[in-house]
Amino acid sequence: MSLHGKRKEVYKYEAPWTVYAMNWSVRPDKRFRLALGSFVEEYNNKVQIVGLEEKSSEFVCRSTFDHPYPTTKIMWIPDTKGAHPDLLATSGDYLRIWRVSDAETRLECLLNNNKNSDFCAPLTSFDWNEVDPNLLGTSSIDTTCTVWGLETGQVLGRVDLVSGHVKTQLIAHDKEVYDISFSRAGGGRDMFASVGADGSVRMFDLRHMEHSTIIYEDPQHNPLLRLCWNKQDPNYLATMAMDSLEVMILDVRVPCTPVAKLSNHRACVNGIAWAPHSSCHICTADDHQALIWDIQQMPRAIEDPILAYTAEGEINNVQWASTQPDWIAICYNNCLEILRV
Repeated sequence: MSLHGKRKEVYKYEAPWTVYAMNWSVRPDKRFRLALGSFVEEYNNKVQIVGLEEKSSEFVCRSTFDHPYPTTKIMWIPDTKGAHPDLLATSGDYLRIWRVSDAETRLECLLNNNKNSDFCAPLTSFDWNEVDPNLLGTSSIDTTCTVWGLETGQVLGRVDLVSGHVKTQLIAHDKEVYDISFSRAGGGRDMFASVGADGSVRMFDLRHMEHSTIIYEDPQHNPLLRLCWNKQDPNYLATMAMDSLEVMILDVRVPCTPVAKLSNHRACVNGIAWAPHSSCHICTADDHQALIWDIQQMPRAIEDPILAYTAEGEINNVQWASTQPDWIAICYNNCLEILRV
């Protein structure tokens, strides 16, 4: 789909509910497709799959399905070649894997590693490994991270059901874990980091699970809500504390001290997304603004963003399209907008 002839810079979609979770599809044949999750404070929630129609230049809803509780995160399978089944994962009370087709979206499997209890520990986030799409990692309020192995097989044209098993579960933090993300370092398969309510960033290696490395601890022990690895340089990651007006850039080679702070926000930071194609560009979102920063001059102070976009509402999420680096998606209130950068 080529939208360059139109030169429209912003495309907008209005959902029937507040949008919180969202993610760009990475399949080459589904370029302007995103999944959106509702935020309704009750059991019954929804996920929508929307796509941009080339002829009308309008977003249309391709499918809607029910989801118990709001989705804390949504991710499409990181399959840039279209070699795997068209899968979508969501986290909430459990990790669920959905199979998407033109006709319907159906639940493939529900991954629950707490079989012995009637109670579940809600999942705050998860990540899908880009190098090995059969690996997913989840973070939970019960202080643990779990790494799942998926099995997706195709036998003589008959598509097997997707199933999953626990590869490892570990107590990652002293309190709730709020985010998890695989690193591209060391082959991109075995290393991941997590952040949590104890205010620390911890790094793990699936090959050496007996210990972890503390990369950073918040001086005031404020909870850290998100972490995001640089897509081009695996030494750098970004994190943010609860109710904080700044984003901290960390270098794993220099633990415990941020190499930069992006502090020109006017309100609490709600989202972070590194550029997929550049090691020195990062997008952050606060109350009504999406800001793009150039961090090339680190460790010198970075005073101001190079681009700013003001939305009509408080931005809940920001996502930079991994296969289309010209486009950033934001959501606020009941709206999704994609912005050409």
